[in-house]
Amino acid sequence: MNHCLTLTLRTFTAAVLACGALLAQAAEGEVKKLDLAQGKVTIKHGEIKNIEMPAMTMVFRAKNITLLNGLAVGDQVSFEADKVDGQYLVTAIKKK
Repeated sequence: MNHCLTLTLRTFTAAVLACGALLAQAAEGEVKKLDLAQGKVTIKHGEIKNIEMPAMTMVFRAKNITLLNGLAVGDQVSFEADKVDGQYLVTAIKKK
């Protein structure tokens, strides 16, 4: 019984670590357009694994409009995105 419990805990721990790695994984891209009034940014990006999105150019809402401060069209960025209530949001973004 103890052996089964150990295997179950190891499997669970590995699954949690794998999920955490996907959640924290940043995508890379280029800012193509900024709409500060609407809190939106258009990014030409590579694959975003945690939301299973292939490479494309996409408009995202900023989770917090202050995330867009200091960005400019043409900036190379590293960012995190999530899908919340059917909308794609940038939850973190920084210039490279």
